[in-house]
Amino acid sequence: MANALRLAQNPDADALLTRSPLAAMIGMLLDQQVPMEWAFTGPYTLLERLGGDDLDAHAIATYEPEAFAALCSEKPAVHRYPGSMAKRIQQLCAYLDEHYAGDVTKVWSDVGSGAELFARLVELPGFGKQKAQIFLALLGKQLGVQPKGWREAAGAYGEKNSFRSVADITGPESLDKVRATKQEAKAAAKAAKG
Repeated sequence: MANALRLAQNPDADALLTRSPLAAMIGMLLDQQVPMEWAFTGPYTLLERLGGDDLDAHAIATYEPEAFAALCSEKPAVHRYPGSMAKRIQQLCAYLDEHYAGDVTKVWSDVGSGAELFARLVELPGFGKQKAQIFLALLGKQLGVQPKGWREAAGAYGEKNSFRSVADITGPESLDKVRATKQEAKAAAKAAKG
């Protein structure tokens, strides 16, 4: 991986995100309706509870669902909605296990274009168009996964020198810029509604 990720703003959680593509993908899955730092700390919280050196897609997919939901719900919970997100994490891991033998890097390792990678990402459970574009931008901008046309496939999130999403966060200063951009967008949307 090209850069050390700094999305959780927690050294241990960020180290896991940097070395574990599955952790980064689960963090992206969790990145909704909670602060970004909470979402991207979620994989580290899971690993602490599951034990071991890394998260394992097969182990998570086959974990007893009620027990996994309870694991995600322990305080601090991995998400504001730990039960529903536990289900989504297991669905994502089951898909990765079935289609990529549990190896997240196979989602992008043999793609011929950014459009193909985007198509694979949008097929992932819990990944709609926007989430897929943001994760594609994160892969391209920070993790060195840059198939031909990746910026175009990532849409506005792939733009150089932008501060739109987690793909652009490399530390506290860029986090502040991304938050400011999001606040401006919300204010503009609110003003447009009148």
